[in-house]
Amino acid sequence: MGLHRVSSVRKKGKNMKETERENRKLIIISKEEAVFRMDKNGAWHNEHGKFEHPRIIRYFNSAIKKDENGYYVHQATGECEEKVYFPYEDTAVFVVDIIMKGPDISLILNTTDRTSLEEGELVMASDNLYLLTPDHRIKFSSHALVKISKFIEEKNEKFSILINEKTYLIRSSGKDS
Repeated sequence: MGLHRVSSVRKKGKNMKETERENRKLIIISKEEAVFRMDKNGAWHNEHGKFEHPRIIRYFNSAIKKDENGYYVHQATGECEEKVYFPYEDTAVFVVDIIMKGPDISLILNTTDRTSLEEGELVMASDNLYLLTPDHRIKFSSHALVKISKFIEEKNEKFSILINEKTYLIRSSGKDS
């Protein structure tokens, strides 16, 4: 994937797993040197085009992490740990599915994490729906938007989502781009 900065991480750990993890070489690759990127719809691309293989796409999505420097893809092998910061358009985290069980609704993210509508504020911007949480700006994929659209209501030019008699207001960002 290309090298940006390599540093050895060696610390005394309490158990074998910690020691093994901390003795790995840490490889950090900047956004500018990453050989892949994510587009505004959450699709991965490299110099050869859009990723097509579902297992590779799932692997990349599940490896997305975030720290104070931004979003990166994380991989740890026996001897090294890689953090590849990657360029993305709009956001790196997407709602890819919605699961409703009784009164509960779970938002399934491309990272394989789950969240709920209560975790943040819903915002509509440029015909896209987002959930703004303290940690992420999460965009609803077209699939998730179609699934939740049957619960979107408009009243007095204001939108909300009504699910199981609970209303989630959708704020308009006022931005056209």
